Amino acid sequence: SSNEHKLNFRKSKEACLSYIQDALLQKQWKRAAEFLTCYVESLEKDYSREHIGPSEMIWRIGTEILWHHSQSSMKEFNCFIEQMKTLGVKRYLKVCLEHVFHLLCNGQIAEAYQNLSLAESWRFGEQTAIQDKEMKLIQAYRGLLDYYSWSKQKNILLEHGEDGFSDLAVEQEMHGYFRKAAVNLKEIIKIPGVWDVFVKCYVDLLEFYGDHNEARQVLNEYAYNSKFPANPNAHVYLYQFLKRQGESKKSLISALKILHDIVPSHELMIDFNTMLQKSKKRKKRRLGLEVIFTALDYAGWKENAKAWSCLARQVKQIVISEKHLDWIKQEWSSRKDWWPAFHFSRYLAKRNWQENKSLSYEKALVAGLLLGKDCKYFKYVSHQGCKAQLKRFRMLKKFMNRHNLVYLRISG
Repeated sequence: SSNEHKLNFRKSKEACLSYIQDALLQKQWKRAAEFLTCYVESLEKDYSREHIGPSEMIWRIGTEILWHHSQSSMKEFNCFIEQMKTLGVKRYLKVCLEHVFHLLCNGQIAEAYQNLSLAESWRFGEQTAIQDKEMKLIQAYRGLLDYYSWSKQKNILLEHGEDGFSDLAVEQEMHGYFRKAAVNLKEIIKIPGVWDVFVKCYVDLLEFYGDHNEARQVLNEYAYNSKFPANPNAHVYLYQFLKRQGESKKSLISALKILHDIVPSHELMIDFNTMLQKSKKRKKRRLGLEVIFTALDYAGWKENAKAWSCLARQVKQIVISEKHLDWIKQEWSSRKDWWPAFHFSRYLAKRNWQENKSLSYEKALVAGLLLGKDCKYFKYVSHQGCKAQLKRFRMLKKFMNRHNLVYLRISG
């Protein structure tokens, strides 16, 4: 019967998609291509309306296969993509963008720019208004390539002697790229979203031509506008800009404080801790200790010699002055159950000593003060250091002998 035929057809189509998925997961690109061919042929008899249309399925699967297939060529990919552009008006601009990305990955920048220009001139009734955001993205990527051309021309001019701009024709061409890039980049970053690469390029253009106020406004908007999603990079870019402009420590600390709240394991926490430690305000020095303790909670920081040096220096200063031991006690109370195994095992002491003696010294100092001179990490490292007749390790041992009871006050 007709209904039975439709049911069997749907089952065979689903089975074919399942085989394609299995081939993709196993990276069997040739097998996936063969099944996709069967799937495409079967669609001629398919009159169902699914949530994800057949053309999108073919586009996404076909692109993945052609990207990885050992025998695929750029010519075949271009031909396939051009066919996909004609299959779905609603997806036309998305397919164009994917085509551009593929061209850029293969170093075909001029061809990518040409495709972006063609996509920008595309019009199709009401779809043009519906796809307004995709069109803005097309324009933004064209602006990005204009920025790339501007950057190339800038480097050529800067290489021309001490006086800099000596080639008027190249300079005029560079300004032309600047105008086109600035217009499109400025438009995309008005839309709430994550636009890191576009913001960086636009700020670079503004800074080069001395428009620092506009650059500051753009970065402040990107970092603090509540309509934009929370984005750690926005605060990184603002901090880096403020640092280039020679802004006050107060402004720099304010920018990094927000970054710390979002990503306490960010690499800039070293800078943040250093600035806080140098502050005359007790509250900021207290925050500095919290910042570095928190950073070292993360596995990616376990062997960061700078971080351990920061912590060792601050803990040592507190112990010598005998002031604010309660700061260390507060931080250590939530960590004393798991830091010893996480940071101060004998295995880590042996490995750290073999790979980085400076790291092992800083960690041994911290371990000794937090756990006492009988802890496994301190005992191993100090013994190896004295055995190797390294002066700093002999001094470390003397320091610990003088302050050995500190750990009892810290541990409570």
